Amino acid sequence: MDIGSTIRSIRKRKKITIAQMSEGTGLSKGFISNVENNNTSPSISTLETISNFLNIPLPYLLLKKNDRMQVVRKNERTYTTYTDRNMKVENLISKDGLRVMNVELAPGASTGLEPHSHEGEECHVIVKGTILAEQCEESMILEEGDSFSWNASVPHFVKNIGDEPAVILIAVYSESEDTDL
Repeated sequence: MDIGSTIRSIRKRKKITIAQMSEGTGLSKGFISNVENNNTSPSISTLETISNFLNIPLPYLLLKKNDRMQVVRKNERTYTTYTDRNMKVENLISKDGLRVMNVELAPGASTGLEPHSHEGEECHVIVKGTILAEQCEESMILEEGDSFSWNASVPHFVKNIGDEPAVILIAVYSESEDTDL
């Protein structure tokens, strides 16, 4: 864990000197410097004192870098095009089994010729257009603003039944990284 660098970064962003932090926490300047340089491991009680002074939640200091906010800029997104299905997938973010994407289906396009299944749970929001969603014996026509979810291990199928492209925001959670629409 790199708690010290996190503390230093927050302190500097808030324009607080080590001397001010020392005075505000009762910790020596040398100790704070050692903490910030990861030369010592402070107790939870000491971390709580520091977090209170910096006005941040204690658990934030304990997060690993990969557990903190991740940002994918619009120009950094990846796209997958399925020409056989006339479907374009914009990968928005993927982290710890959660994948979020924008899927665009051309008029008449679908997620495949047959219903398919994979591990995980899916949640969908229809951003634009009209689609048909089917899972086993259930069938539903959904329009802009509607949402639905299902267990993806049960065969399912989605088709754009409108005259314009349909856009669907989809979140897929799976403990396996191998999920395909």
